[in-house]
Amino acid sequence: MTSKLGLIIKREYLAKVRNRSFIVMTILSPLLMVGMIVLIAYLAKINDDETRVVSVLNKSAFFQSEFSPSKNISYVHMDDLTLEQAKDSTNSLEYYGLLYIPEGATVEEVSNSSYLFTKDNPNTSVTKELEDIFQNQLRQDRLQKLGVTSKQFSSVEKPFEINLSTFDGEKSMRGINEIKAIIGGGFGYAIMMFIIIYGGFVMRSVIEEKTSRIIEVIISSVKPFQLMLGKIIGNSLAGITQFIIWIVSASLLLFAAVLIFGIDLTALSSDNGMTPGPMGMSQLGAMDDKMMMYAKEIYDIPWGLLIVSFFIYFILGYLIYSSIYAAIGAAVDNETDTQQFIFPIILPLMLAIYVGFFSVFSNPHGPIAVGFSLFPLTSPIVMLMRLPGGIGEGGVPLWQFLASVFLLIVTFLGIVSLAAKIYRTGILMYGKKPTYKELIKWLRY
Repeated sequence: MTSKLGLIIKREYLAKVRNRSFIVMTILSPLLMVGMIVLIAYLAKINDDETRVVSVLNKSAFFQSEFSPSKNISYVHMDDLTLEQAKDSTNSLEYYGLLYIPEGATVEEVSNSSYLFTKDNPNTSVTKELEDIFQNQLRQDRLQKLGVTSKQFSSVEKPFEINLSTFDGEKSMRGINEIKAIIGGGFGYAIMMFIIIYGGFVMRSVIEEKTSRIIEVIISSVKPFQLMLGKIIGNSLAGITQFIIWIVSASLLLFAAVLIFGIDLTALSSDNGMTPGPMGMSQLGAMDDKMMMYAKEIYDIPWGLLIVSFFIYFILGYLIYSSIYAAIGAAVDNETDTQQFIFPIILPLMLAIYVGFFSVFSNPHGPIAVGFSLFPLTSPIVMLMRLPGGIGEGGVPLWQFLASVFLLIVTFLGIVSLAAKIYRTGILMYGKKPTYKELIKWLRY
């Protein structure tokens, strides 16, 4: 049995890796992935470099020095013009918009009568920056009326952040749980995509052999269970080979692109440039300290555990789902007939991604996160979202990790047993579209 299984695995593996489309996608995919990253970084850089010009027509006695250039907006002050003349000038010069501040006796009156004129609906970042300027001036005016001086106002406006620390005395950082969940989610998402892509390969391979009647010859020399297991393992090894090539080649290509083209990958960060205006040295120093602390937190993630766990969940999760894909392939005559069965398969994977992110972000040790990380059809994704926190105190309890792996193994053995029954009956059935009722009957044979 072992020699026959080995031959089937070898046949499936070589048939897949020698396939022209496999070779083409193995070469093109890293190029496309790196090209997309470089393009996004380049477009983000162009987008961030855009400075919108807003003309200011200030008829009031207020807001005389508040509108200073920032990263997002450059201001051009217009004097001795009417509103219509200012609109015409702004349009003819193709400025982004015109900020009109009318005359008024108070800051409240002036602010409530001010308008931003633009050709289309204005950008949110522009309106937010302008509103912050007005809000700041209104706040100062209201406090001054209550007898608060500008110096006192500055001290009142000083932002407050509560000090965070663990019981061991180590300083805690905001957002670390979210960052860890995103890292684990990336591993989980890779598993989901692998299962969908390569599980489909197993299913199509079974359908092709069934429709060409080659399967009748093969079944005469090997058992259906051996054939199904050989297809699953052979395709998984081909997929792992392609996956490793993608990771290595994409990493080298990305490194080369950064060096050659000088691509700034920090442009992909949504936080880049969020704070307009110049920064003081103390702010820059504080930022550097924070960045160092975040870097330390990311460095302290148990990467060895995460990578080993990734391969454990990757293999077990793939074996479970590919067994189901193989059973579906054996039950139908063409790929069109598989549509009614595919959605129930990918539903748990989609559920794991979305529910996992929501639950692990808010509470990685809550009942939803724990439940989905133990349930075999979702645990390969959700557990990986929790594992960047480590195993043990502060992370995933050891019993949950072991229980999750144990349940995956038991589920795999159970699903393979059930899938083999469907495979054994369906592999030689032709010309009939199976229903869920018939599949249940096949399980009883």
